[in-house]
Amino acid sequence: MAVWSDFHLHSYFSGDSDTPMEDMILRGIELGLDCMCFTEHMDMDYVYLKKEEEGCFELNTDSYLYELARLKEVYADKIKVLFGVELGVQPHLRRELAVYAKSFDFDFIIASSHLCNRKDPYYPSFYENRSDEEAYREYFASILDNLRVFDNFDVYGHLDYVVRYGKHKDADYSYNKYKDLLDRILETLLEKEKGLEINTGAIRYGLKELNPCTDILKRYRQLGGEIITIGSDAHTPDMLAHGFDRAAEILTACGFRYYATFEKRTPEFHRI
Repeated sequence: MAVWSDFHLHSYFSGDSDTPMEDMILRGIELGLDCMCFTEHMDMDYVYLKKEEEGCFELNTDSYLYELARLKEVYADKIKVLFGVELGVQPHLRRELAVYAKSFDFDFIIASSHLCNRKDPYYPSFYENRSDEEAYREYFASILDNLRVFDNFDVYGHLDYVVRYGKHKDADYSYNKYKDLLDRILETLLEKEKGLEINTGAIRYGLKELNPCTDILKRYRQLGGEIITIGSDAHTPDMLAHGFDRAAEILTACGFRYYATFEKRTPEFHRI
């Protein structure tokens, strides 16, 4: 494996994982990783369809940091453990997100679009009575809305996340079909000096490509983009660093020679 750091990980501090943080760390050590960064979910003002789920994506950051600091010390001689967060960005939360991002000394912040205009692309209702293309276009346009109001992050996560859940997933999806929107997103990221994540979690959803697709990564590189982090989006130990050899091959084919890690919000580059 050419990649030794996983920069998108969840434990039981995220509402969609039951895995103890220590189990994830032990798996990282078993795999021989040099570094792992937890990026627990923080989705303010989430749209919950089930009452019993309300608040499950609002991170108790103090408890998370306390446990991470404890385990970081316990395993300091075996692996570097870093403090990250995955922020669910929505335009109306720009002030709350700005305050939150400055309230903790994060090593790394992923900005992600988990909601689109107050709707959740995870649910079939997002795609009802319209084509996947119409749904995907709304999603990509919403990313531009997010980027106009918030920029305290390091990389944008799983940029084409929406294709995981469409009626036909990524069967008819391509960069060229959405080039008008995707190029504007990539250009905005570069203007803001932000990076992209390549997320291997797509493998679990049976997609033909990773998130984002290869042509988006290629275009980002053509435009001068260099900052790429690699994350498994693992919520269980068995998925940690899953598909990283494939990610390294894709990045190399797209012209990248390095991937990035972050500590204290500063990128460090590692040869693939």
